[in-house]
Amino acid sequence: MKQTIALIDDDRNILTSLSIALEKEGFKVQTYLDGESALIGLARTPPDLAVIDIKMPKMDGEELLKKLRKKTSLPVIFLTSKDEEVDELLGLKLGADDFVKKSGGFSIKVLIERIRVQLRKKNINNLEDTKNIISHGKLRLDPSQLECEWNGKTLPDKLTTTEFLIVQELAKRPGIIKERSQLMDIAYREDTEIEDRTIDSHVKRIRKKFKKIDSNFSAIETRYGSGYRWNVN
Repeated sequence: MKQTIALIDDDRNILTSLSIALEKEGFKVQTYLDGESALIGLARTPPDLAVIDIKMPKMDGEELLKKLRKKTSLPVIFLTSKDEEVDELLGLKLGADDFVKKSGGFSIKVLIERIRVQLRKKNINNLEDTKNIISHGKLRLDPSQLECEWNGKTLPDKLTTTEFLIVQELAKRPGIIKERSQLMDIAYREDTEIEDRTIDSHVKRIRKKFKKIDSNFSAIETRYGSGYRWNVN
């Protein structure tokens, strides 16, 4: 069965070129010119992944992603025409799974490869070792459904696939320090361009999601100069 990619961008030329390229690669494509129509369309016909431009009329990509993250862990790749680092960090804080810049020689081939990486991560529940429920203290993870519970309650904001993989890796061996490079290998298997601050941004967002149901959440411990570990206390 063909996988469906939703493209949301107010530039018709980009929508057209990306649609043609993705269809040649065997994908189905949905296109939207603004965030408002995309929000309605994605709810009616959920895709496998969404590529979202940040700057759009009616509802920009940031607002669209905020609304999506309240209901779904759909993999999202942000597109932006800016080169500023702040845009990338903002996108990650909002819950984007990846980030591709349109300026400086935008490569459709690179975007398609990033899409494939995210789809492979989404399908991780097909792997044999993800079938087991992980339970430790107040935490319960169901890798087959990418569901996370804390103290018997489902997180109000779902973890993205990348965030889930980070929590899963830490919780599998409580008390063991995981270096940032190790977490990057788990969360971004085929991407060697990810930097340390990307993992830090994901961890910060993960903590915020847990603190929405437990203001005292402190299970993810930062080991300065080393990485992170799941607190055994």
